[in-house]
Amino acid sequence: MSLDIQHNRAAQRFEVEAEGTLCVLDYTLAEGGMAITRTLVPPPAGGRGVAGELVRTALDFARAKGWKVAPLCSYAEAWMARHPDYADLRA
Repeated sequence: MSLDIQHNRAAQRFEVEAEGTLCVLDYTLAEGGMAITRTLVPPPAGGRGVAGELVRTALDFARAKGWKVAPLCSYAEAWMARHPDYADLRA
């Protein structure tokens, strides 16, 4: 599945439509970093790797900005634990 993930800066989220539903990763900004507060993938889009791609996109964005990331969302926390190549971003 090819995903066209968009960064909605005004809403502080990354979003993509998959299987006719809006899937999002919400974040907040703090001094020197980003906190991932929620990933939401409704059931029709579940099990297709959408949440993982949202997290990867957010982390790549944070890396490009030189930010640290606090994965406050349980999914983002688990994803980062499974991908040690992103461990350097952990706040």
